[in-house]
Amino acid sequence: MAPKQKIIVIVGPTASGKSELAIQIAQKYNGEIISADSRQVYRGLDIGTAKVPGAWRNGTFYYKKISHHCIDIVSPKKIYSVAEYQKHANAAIQSIIQKRKIPILVGGTGLWIDAVVYGWHLPHVLPDQKLRTRLEKKTPAQLLAMLKKLDPQRAGTIEQKNPRRLIRAIEIATTLGSVPTLEKCSLYGTLIFGLNPTLAILERRIRDRAQKMIQHGLIAEIKKLLVSRVGKKRIREFGFEYRAGLAYLEEAMDGKKLREHIVRDTRAYARRQMTWFKRNQNITWNPPMRAMHKQIRAFLR
Repeated sequence: MAPKQKIIVIVGPTASGKSELAIQIAQKYNGEIISADSRQVYRGLDIGTAKVPGAWRNGTFYYKKISHHCIDIVSPKKIYSVAEYQKHANAAIQSIIQKRKIPILVGGTGLWIDAVVYGWHLPHVLPDQKLRTRLEKKTPAQLLAMLKKLDPQRAGTIEQKNPRRLIRAIEIATTLGSVPTLEKCSLYGTLIFGLNPTLAILERRIRDRAQKMIQHGLIAEIKKLLVSRVGKKRIREFGFEYRAGLAYLEEAMDGKKLREHIVRDTRAYARRQMTWFKRNQNITWNPPMRAMHKQIRAFLR
């Protein structure tokens, strides 16, 4: 059997420093980065997703002279699925390997990462527009309650305030009886590192991140999406930062409350991310730099 193609993977909660570490590894080992962030795929969602401030040149997204894939590839008006991401990420990996470079998969969307790393065969469940129309009238709390009855296990790991993800999970569970345990067919040999800072460090980074989002133009970004005819309902689906920003624009909260809402919800989201990642026994957490580079060199040999 031919040896599996090798990829390096970096995971962890939001604001843990994944992007910075990925850049360092890419620079040292002739790598290119594949983003695994379920919102950074969308054009125009830059500040609210803390997207790296790169730029497109000759069809490639560059940041710090490193090629980045699966960023800014989808209109914010389009629904983009994990199956589509899996296809795009696998194509990016093959492209990188053909250039004799090292693919580095980095992000905090655990479902997307696992779909690529473990070669999940995703359930083929077509959209049920009648069901979706009925579910779209419900609040995230009501949707979560429905999912808990249908599939308590999936309800425990899903982003609980994201109506789009909740509706899709209900759709799958309604069709198949539950969100199935996905069949795996791993395509790659992987070395997976995880970053999980102490609570004090993560709290400081989360607060800094929220402040920078507001200072760098989160509200202006939301206004721009509205002008480009991305509806409020769709904007709310992009996550808590955008829901809070819309509430601010609708004068439901002031600037201080906006910041605190983002901090609070980021903290909760980081906990959910770690719940997902802690199930994976293949992740090496918080490796010292010297030990990490030793592992990488041995892995690449």
